[in-house]
Amino acid sequence: MTHPAPADPPETPSTSLASLIGHLAATIAAEHFPTGDRAALRRLNPDAPPNLAFYRFAFRHLPQNWENRRTAWTALVAGIALMCPKPHRPDRSVGLTLAETGYSEKRLERLLAAEGDTLHTLLLRAARFLAAKNESCNWTDFAHLLLDRNPEKARLKIARDYYRNLKDHD
Repeated sequence: MTHPAPADPPETPSTSLASLIGHLAATIAAEHFPTGDRAALRRLNPDAPPNLAFYRFAFRHLPQNWENRRTAWTALVAGIALMCPKPHRPDRSVGLTLAETGYSEKRLERLLAAEGDTLHTLLLRAARFLAAKNESCNWTDFAHLLLDRNPEKARLKIARDYYRNLKDHD
């Protein structure tokens, strides 16, 4: 009689999202990832039907039922691709990175207040801003902002990290 191997401890949703984001970023940024696919992912528009590169990537790497939140996943994948070659740094929160790179409070206010299509657009603008500054950040923060049913915790974390690291305030 064989005994089943002990099960791994269940991951918390936050831990599993963090590991998924790490996997997605590492995959898109990998040297062997097709450059044409990476370029196609950069051009994604969450408001438009996805291209084949997205479908190929999504069905291989995104979690089951990603289709239920397609526009959010599209924005997430496009943003990661925009920030390649080094899009993801788990040790640098989004708020910290935005504060240190001079992202304005006005832009932050609009990003954190946005929902739906507007959030997707503003998040991709933030990704382009960071890419232009050659910066990397923890994409798990952005993932929570896009994917959580109640993103208030994600908004608070980004704002807290931004204001704790903003040099020219008061």
